[in-house]
Amino acid sequence: MKILLIAGGWSSERDVSLRGAESVSATLRGLGHAVDLFDLLEGFDRLLVTAGQYDFAFINLHGAPGEDGLVQAMLERAGCPYQGAGPAGSFLALNKAAAKQVFRQAGLPTADWEFLPGPPASDWQPRLPYPLFVKSNTGGSSLHLGRAQNRAGLDALLSDIFAAGQEALLEPELRGREVTCGVLGEEPLPPLLIEPVAGDFFDYESKYATGGAREICPAPIGEALTARVQTLALQAHRALGLYGYSRTDFILGADDSLTLLEVNTLPGMTGTSLVPQEAAAAGLDFGQLLERLIQLGLQRHQRKRPG
Repeated sequence: MKILLIAGGWSSERDVSLRGAESVSATLRGLGHAVDLFDLLEGFDRLLVTAGQYDFAFINLHGAPGEDGLVQAMLERAGCPYQGAGPAGSFLALNKAAAKQVFRQAGLPTADWEFLPGPPASDWQPRLPYPLFVKSNTGGSSLHLGRAQNRAGLDALLSDIFAAGQEALLEPELRGREVTCGVLGEEPLPPLLIEPVAGDFFDYESKYATGGAREICPAPIGEALTARVQTLALQAHRALGLYGYSRTDFILGADDSLTLLEVNTLPGMTGTSLVPQEAAAAGLDFGQLLERLIQLGLQRHQRKRPG
């Protein structure tokens, strides 16, 4: 199959995207596919024309564009099938403030929040108590993420986010461990437990530094709790109208409570990324996972075609 591997782009997660594309490309070529890397930063103006010349597009973008649904919408205009969620589901999932409204309406457990689209007025005070977690509303890879213990810390984090041209989301600090659970097709995968080695939350360094975190899969949390995590992950996937695959992140409290953090529609794709680890625990190696995603994307494309 002739595959267009779309990566790079111009978000703050460009480097992460390109590193993952190397693994995807090597694996797909090893499976006999013809793969061409398409760096969206350099080729955006040619995307529609180029995509029409390929059998399939594999999207390995993080942040916007990519997770915001723009590339998916353009691929649909070009008639080129791709893996994962469509434009609407992608956009809802990337925008944390929008996704949390969907979760709340669906009865899913998500923390209270405050959305700041820009710098607040000088007399503004946060509605939520300190300490606060401050994050970019549409960012990922734990970039522009931090804990504010007081107003000075909060102002510093907000200044960083707004200087990057992004929106901010505030949430109360949630004590516990991070558990993540992928969905493949309509089946939840074995959950994975994340334990940062340095620090006490899963920041950028913990994610991408060698040895920055212990990732244990399947998560040693017992059968009943595993089933709850999987059920909530599938419910979140469906509430956002996603397709193909996703990864939902939770905070697991000391009392076994689960709080949904966010849903990722284009999770990391190296052989050691979280969803590939979960797929391996379910019996699928990295190549089989990629082939399954392609199969699901082709099936969705066939169903959407007229006639």
